[in-house]
Amino acid sequence: MSKYKVDITGINTSDIKVLSNEEMTHLFIRYKDGDITAKEELINGNLKLVLSILRSFNRSDINLDDLFQVGVIGLIKAIDNFDLSYGFKFSTYAVHLIIGEIKRYIRDNTAMRVSRSIKDMAYQIIKFKDTYLSEHGIEPSSALIASSLGIEEYQVAFALDALKDPASIFEPIYNDGGDTIYLFDQIADVKEKNSDKDMLISLRRALLKIKEREKSILLERFIVGKTQMEIADELGISQAQVSRIEKSAIENVRKLIK
Repeated sequence: MSKYKVDITGINTSDIKVLSNEEMTHLFIRYKDGDITAKEELINGNLKLVLSILRSFNRSDINLDDLFQVGVIGLIKAIDNFDLSYGFKFSTYAVHLIIGEIKRYIRDNTAMRVSRSIKDMAYQIIKFKDTYLSEHGIEPSSALIASSLGIEEYQVAFALDALKDPASIFEPIYNDGGDTIYLFDQIADVKEKNSDKDMLISLRRALLKIKEREKSILLERFIVGKTQMEIADELGISQAQVSRIEKSAIENVRKLIK
């Protein structure tokens, strides 16, 4: 149980239940059918996922009780939006929302500093990637890096992302000789929530209509966050083939949501 050792006030973390994949599937089906008690079971059965992520934020200047509550908010959002038809593990989908919720809270409430342990992890990952690339001529997948370094796969992306400098919303991202487009211009207008929901519904319907391989590659690229090279290695095809399938999939989705 040391893997999840995070002290949260009023909670005995060693007694928290962990759901099996079969139990998760059954509960999601019940929840989508309107069973609210199933949602509570899903939340309680995935609290250790939140705890495992909190270990990366275990700093003296942050209240872990607060972060735990924020992480649970991310977990609830993941449960509300998870779709079994995607064919991915819930944990793979949920970690990004939980981490995003926690990082947003830290950014809004503290002067965020990356811990030494995460920096060290990132440098180990970079060193491993460089060595592997020089020896094999290709970049290692996130799964291979995680397995070789004895860490979780989501920690690979998280550690590397932690080294990136925050971007200014007034940073120029495009200029064709005319008006400059800034990052600020690409931020969604929160007033257009209904439009976003309509687009999300159309997108989900479109994904159900395209070819299975196209859907799989789109989800791997834009939900899981894998590179084209990582997907190519997993499927046993070239990166160029993945690129062509991805472009075809995006074009087909665009036609279906018009």
